[in-house]
Amino acid sequence: MPLPRTRGTALRQRLAELRGPEVAAKALDARALAALAANPGCRRRAILDGAGVNKTALASALGAPSAFGQSQFALTRGNAFEAKVKADGGAELLRLVHAKVDRAAEPPARARVPDLAASGPEGRTARTALALREAVEAPGAWTLLDHPMLALDVAGSPAFLEPDAVVVHPDGSWTVVEIKSFPMLDGSADPAKVGAAARQAAVYVLALEQVAARLAENGPPPRVRHRILLVCPKDFSNQPTASAVDIRKQRTVTARQLVRLTRIEDIADTLPEGTCFDPALPAADLTAAVESVPATYAPECLSACELAFHCRDRSRAAGAVTSLGRLGPRRPGRPGHGRGRPGGGPRHIGRPLRPRRGGPAQSGPPPRRGPRHPGGGPVSLTTAPAATAPPRAAHPRAKALGTPETDPCP
Repeated sequence: MPLPRTRGTALRQRLAELRGPEVAAKALDARALAALAANPGCRRRAILDGAGVNKTALASALGAPSAFGQSQFALTRGNAFEAKVKADGGAELLRLVHAKVDRAAEPPARARVPDLAASGPEGRTARTALALREAVEAPGAWTLLDHPMLALDVAGSPAFLEPDAVVVHPDGSWTVVEIKSFPMLDGSADPAKVGAAARQAAVYVLALEQVAARLAENGPPPRVRHRILLVCPKDFSNQPTASAVDIRKQRTVTARQLVRLTRIEDIADTLPEGTCFDPALPAADLTAAVESVPATYAPECLSACELAFHCRDRSRAAGAVTSLGRLGPRRPGRPGHGRGRPGGGPRHIGRPLRPRRGGPAQSGPPPRRGPRHPGGGPVSLTTAPAATAPPRAAHPRAKALGTPETDPCP
């Protein structure tokens, strides 16, 4: 007799059916998770990322391929630079951590580099947690974790993340290290790329905080530092340099957005029976499956999602106001502010708007109104407050020039 399926097993089976029975799942990395947290209202991306769908292949099958992603040259250069930074047991990397993040600690003469090899992402996650526990229980030494594996709950489904490195300080605190291949010229780098790295590191910090909370059994949890170390090539050379980046704002925003994400099983329950996102399906069936999940497109998706071109065409055809961009958070008393956010402003460009104070909608331009008194009555230009107020600048001007004061408006 087969064992009954648990809730987690049933969800994994459902996601495998959505992905395609013969299609391997694509792991959700921190970069994709940061992009998902930046647009929590997009159910389409949430279910596709949760099911492990290859969105690059899906976009090509839909006829809207995207150039989003890194080139092979950039990947090769980044891997070579990372290997140089971590050479000799991470001596250069630890020197940068000590110089930029924790100068009060003892210089890292040597460090422990535990072996994190294990079978599968679950095994590597458990091995990483064990290495972090051992490092905390033996303070006074530096520990370098090379490509640890962390787990973060995203919309009810675990996402396995792999930061470049995590350093355990002698006091037991943890620092995330991000190694990037874009240059740092005269001590500063491209703000857009630094911001993307900060959002990516914020995801790792949230995952580490969950690990620290599980390790806190008989005492306070280990401290996860909110200043990460960004390592980049110096100027136009291949020599590493680093800068400490405060990610408290990015961490707070990402944590709030992840809470807003709709649970993946709730989205899956709303899909029609037989929905599948296998890129090998006919174009008509694949388009119908993708359109069965609502999307929330914004121009920012062009630099963060492989399906951006497809969603942009559909958003423009439907006249969605989010295709024009998103404003800031909704604020009381400001009509239209928060456009493109849940409950904020109109959702369609062609939707007729009613006046704020009631009454039927009117066509044509609004009627012109002249100046009015604070009490509400109309005024003429000769009785307006600006015309009747005394010319305050006339007296100090005459005093400064030593001339007799005259009426500036005879």
